Amino acid sequence: MSSHITIARAEQTSYGCPTQWNAWTDGDEYLYLRFRHGLGTVQDEDRDTLAEFDTDDDPELDGVISLTEFARRAGLRISPYFQHLF
Repeated sequence: MSSHITIARAEQTSYGCPTQWNAWTDGDEYLYLRFRHGLGTVQDEDRDTLAEFDTDDDPELDGVISLTEFARRAGLRISPYFQHLF
């Protein structure tokens, strides 16, 4: 995954074990972001995996992660005009 994918808005649907979001790019494409047991995945609306990462380098990260840290590890950008949906 490269940093050309920019998250424009996201709705956090679970806050831990797993941490997950429904997210949309600046091109209005849907992404499913999920983090559980130290594994992060980015999937598109067809459930194709676009990126994944593990946090074996940081045992503190297991089932809870911030969106900022998730994006950094997955190679995503967060828009300066990002909207957090509730």
